[in-house]
Amino acid sequence: MHELSIATNIVEIVEEEITKANAKEATEIVLEIGSMSGVIVEALEFAMDEAIKNTRLQKANRSIVELQAEAHCTKCQNKFEVDDFFAVCPKCGSFETDIIKGKELKIKTLKLN
Repeated sequence: MHELSIATNIVEIVEEEITKANAKEATEIVLEIGSMSGVIVEALEFAMDEAIKNTRLQKANRSIVELQAEAHCTKCQNKFEVDDFFAVCPKCGSFETDIIKGKELKIKTLKLN
């Protein structure tokens, strides 16, 4: 379950930001996770529940924004939603596509007190 190590890393990053800002605690944290990031959102939520115990994040409102993956066809320039890495362009049928969105895993918003 690599979600626990991800949760632990998120806590470490936020704790560092709290210290840098000379703040007391985090009041809100919003994560963005792409549908093709390899992260199981429910597992990350569970891991976060454990990782924030006895930290300056334990009272923070937490939310996760899931981003649908998108690809770009290099042949016809079409942009379209995808569910896997081997996407076929629905417009021209080309396999010459690049994933342009959906692999993200980032802290989108962090509010401190």
